[in-house]
Amino acid sequence: MKRTITTLTLAGLVAGVIGAGVIWSGLINVGADDPHLESVHALLRATRERSIAVRARDIPVPDLNDAELIRRGAGNYHSMCIGCHLAPGIEPTELSQNLYPAPPNLAQIGANGSPSTAFWIIKHGIKATGMPAWGKSMGDQHIWEMVAFLQQLPKLDAAQYRALVAASDGHSHGGGESRMHDHSQQHDHPGTADPTPAPPASHHDGGHAHEPEQAAGAMPPATGEKKVHVHADGKEHVHH
Repeated sequence: MKRTITTLTLAGLVAGVIGAGVIWSGLINVGADDPHLESVHALLRATRERSIAVRARDIPVPDLNDAELIRRGAGNYHSMCIGCHLAPGIEPTELSQNLYPAPPNLAQIGANGSPSTAFWIIKHGIKATGMPAWGKSMGDQHIWEMVAFLQQLPKLDAAQYRALVAASDGHSHGGGESRMHDHSQQHDHPGTADPTPAPPASHHDGGHAHEPEQAAGAMPPATGEKKVHVHADGKEHVHH
């Protein structure tokens, strides 16, 4: 028994030294364009699926057939998810094609038969995959709305999807969100109309906007004279 323990201990030390040497040498390519070996991928997939299943199995699932839940979930999905997970009528994007591991096409699989799993993933995210933990800014009620919508998503064609998004409340989940967080405008393709156009920009959006009325402190305009606009920093902007 003592010899067995000694042998196992030495084998463990040797394995540790070899492993440290491989890591230190940089032999492992962490580039997202170099896929894992199939054996490594299978191990990671099994670890991920079991980890999520164990944590999601006791989550109580509300009634997800409520039309209001589905309607509200459509707006958030369109604003936050289509860049990676696509939608009916949305072609593959740079993100969906270049992330590794590749994000699933939810337009095809929806909640994949497990709403509790979909809820857990949306809320907590998945490490080293690009999937954010939306629960940091989104309440559970809003996450369930997205899950309710996901259950219906594979049944929708492009026209039905656009109509449902247009009827939604848009991007709204009570997490201090702003228009800059809405990514839907970044992934439209020719021939795909955006049913929820963003409102005109204003000075509250963080950009620089000229107001149509005369700014305080500006010289009053006169016919044939230059119009001078005085900025807050004291610099003058002359309009000819």
